[in-house]
Amino acid sequence: MPYTFLIGGARSGKSALSSKMAARAGTPVTLIATAEAGDEEMAARIARHRAERPAGWATVEAPLALLDAVRAAPPGDFLIVDCLTLWVSNLLGQEATADAVLAAAGAVAQALADRPAPAVVVSNEVGLGLVPMSPLGREYRDLLGTVNTTFATRARRAALLVAGHVHPLFSAADFLEEP
Repeated sequence: MPYTFLIGGARSGKSALSSKMAARAGTPVTLIATAEAGDEEMAARIARHRAERPAGWATVEAPLALLDAVRAAPPGDFLIVDCLTLWVSNLLGQEATADAVLAAAGAVAQALADRPAPAVVVSNEVGLGLVPMSPLGREYRDLLGTVNTTFATRARRAALLVAGHVHPLFSAADFLEEP
């Protein structure tokens, strides 16, 4: 069953919406978290997210091995992947090449599309701001944009969240069809 892809800026409501979708599914839920607590502030964020989740949800920490986590998730569980933004950052931090990240993204997106149960994937849109000043910042922005496109292309539906409002996204193919 193809998944839903949610993209937006920081604090736009992506994670909250994905949690509401999972809660309404009426099935067990597995959340795959990609964050790592590299400092006290991030540890507090992670703790806050954990506290907000229902007690019955399974949580899998997968800062790097996202494909393994998706494949290992129970096939009937509603799956939340939160988020690609940190996953790509973690891979770059481990000196993964852009080609390796894109290959991994394609494999994860396909594994999600092949799952029998619904899933939702969360990511940030980082390409709407200023051009980053550093080469690494530009590489990250460009790479995450391509990863996001990979996931959006394979998704059953995609939406941009802005200030808690959902804006459905349509594929380029929708605009290229004859009227």
